[in-house]
Amino acid sequence: MPFSIPSLSPDEIQALLLSLKISSVAVALSLPFAAAAALLLRRNFIGKTLLDGIVHLPLVLPPVAMGFILLTIFGTRAGLGAFLHDTLGVTLVFRWTGAVLASMLFTFPFQVRAIRIALEAQDRGLDDAARTLGAGLWDRLFNITLPLALPGLVAGAITAFAASLGEFGAIITFVSNIPGETRTLPLAIYTALQTPGGEAAAARLSALSIGLALVFMLTAQLIMRRVERRA
Repeated sequence: MPFSIPSLSPDEIQALLLSLKISSVAVALSLPFAAAAALLLRRNFIGKTLLDGIVHLPLVLPPVAMGFILLTIFGTRAGLGAFLHDTLGVTLVFRWTGAVLASMLFTFPFQVRAIRIALEAQDRGLDDAARTLGAGLWDRLFNITLPLALPGLVAGAITAFAASLGEFGAIITFVSNIPGETRTLPLAIYTALQTPGGEAAAARLSALSIGLALVFMLTAQLIMRRVERRA
């Protein structure tokens, strides 16, 4: 009997597409900030250690705690969330855009780390030579530094994308588990496990998540090895 992969249900496809959408937007929005942070942390300045710790805080902070902090800040009853809701009509809590924000914060350190590795692998002599030839700061940044750091930018984006696909705690705490709005793949797995007879669906979605994570992580590792060989 030939082996066949069970097809996904419409709800599961919806969760998959929503996960891809949230992860794509989160990476696209956070990548410029991650590049700026990596460039800043490349230099020595007072408070660098503190800033480095803050940037990498999401790696050690419980995701549920991060979701609670976001809920406290961006909830519509008080704080910044109330201002955005009452003044601009922007609501993040219980919206897919809130899931994007949670994913951005959760995956930010992965991007910064990959970009820093690529930056540190560069020959500083190229930048010095360009400066002596009259190239300005922005000229050197966009024509030397960032092009040479492109593998790190790509690897960081891919790693962050894969990590975003697996984010659970911060998203469910901040934006809940709403079908079609905030129910991503991890939340769909959780929902299946809470449903009688949903073990098969949970196993199917878990296998899909593992496959996606492996593809993206292997791609990122290949790119980072290229950077390390260049170093």
